[in-house]
Amino acid sequence: MKAVLIIDMLKDFIEEDAPLKVEGVKNIIDNINDVANTARNNDDLVIYICDRHRKEDSEFEIFPKHCVKGSEGSKIVERLNISSEDIFIYKRRFSAFFGTDLDLTLREYDIDELIVMGILTNICILYTVADAVQREYNVTVYSDCVISSDKDAHEFALNQMSEVLNADVRKYKK
Repeated sequence: MKAVLIIDMLKDFIEEDAPLKVEGVKNIIDNINDVANTARNNDDLVIYICDRHRKEDSEFEIFPKHCVKGSEGSKIVERLNISSEDIFIYKRRFSAFFGTDLDLTLREYDIDELIVMGILTNICILYTVADAVQREYNVTVYSDCVISSDKDAHEFALNQMSEVLNADVRKYKK
C-alpha cells in the first residue's frame, strides 16, 4: 500500500507575508492536489506533515520564527484539498520521522511505498527521504511536486535522492 506525504505546505512558507516565503511554491499546488486525489481514489493514505514549533524553539537560532504551534502561519494553505480521512503528523525538525509517530503510523497501515511532496526539497524533503530509505520504504519524489528557495540546492537534493538514496525521482506531469 502507498502513502502520500505532503510536507510543510503551510502559510509561513507560502503566504505573501510569510517569514520563510518560498517563491514559486504556488506552482506545485495543483500537482500536489492531483497526486493526493488520485491516492484517495485508490484508497491510499494521504498524510500531511506539518512543521510545528514551540515559541522558543532552538531552530529559531538558524531560521526566523515560523510555524509556532497555534499560530495562523502553522496552518495548511487553503488551496490544498484536505479530506476528513487524511492524517496529520506534526514535526519539530527537518525529517518527518524524527521524534514523530510517522513510522508507526505507516507500519500500522502496512505501507511500503511513499510518495513525498512539498517543501523544501533540500531540507525537509531530503531528510525525510533519507530516513524513509533507511527504514526500507520505496520512495518516489515527483520533481514538479517539490520546490526550494534555491534552484541549485533543489537540483542538488534531487540528485542526492536519486543517485545516493536510490529514490525514484521523476516528473509527475510530462
